[in-house]
Amino acid sequence: MEHVTLRNGFELDCVRREISGDKVRLYFATNAAGGSTSAGASGSEDMNFLEVAADSVVRVEPIADVAPLPSAATPAKAAGSLFTEPTKAELQEMLTHAGAAHHIDADLLASVVRAESGGHVRAVSRTGARGLMQLMPGTASDLGVQDSFQADQNIAGGTAYLDALLVRYHDNIALALAAYNAGPKAVDRYRGVPPYAETRAYVARVIREFNRRKQSSLVARAQ
Repeated sequence: MEHVTLRNGFELDCVRREISGDKVRLYFATNAAGGSTSAGASGSEDMNFLEVAADSVVRVEPIADVAPLPSAATPAKAAGSLFTEPTKAELQEMLTHAGAAHHIDADLLASVVRAESGGHVRAVSRTGARGLMQLMPGTASDLGVQDSFQADQNIAGGTAYLDALLVRYHDNIALALAAYNAGPKAVDRYRGVPPYAETRAYVARVIREFNRRKQSSLVARAQ
């Protein structure tokens, strides 16, 4: 694993770099569907990557193995009222279910939830986005979400939206996350991650959390 810093301040973790002319592809630890990616894999078309100009990479630092995070020992409770904050086990169960339905890694969904709402069902942004995955009312309506404050509905809608963005941007996680934050029109206009400080920080934050979760899982399995 390597921590890469770009000239524009964008930072992310990757398992390997591939240089092609004046471009560099930075490959992430796993694909959105949850498949493993090894440093020696050759099927790059099946992996998630971010392609940048070679001269935009200003620093590459190796990442040491991290200690596994303590896992929750509390068994999942039977699903109760979803109008209240779900337990960690209930939230994980919802994310796993939604991820399986859309072939998206549950850890990626958990990373989005953490960045969007901190795991608070009743979170409302200054622009009116609501719930765990911060759905705007219009987007929620288009996705068939009747109540954005119901955890299962919000996660189902947010996951479906992220799935559509991953398809649109050919499984490029960075672009899909940028579009989730700033809208696909902004990504299309700039043909990449928009030069918005908030969006770039958001993409970096989600990818860092996603890689942290996957690295912790790898370390835990190795023990």
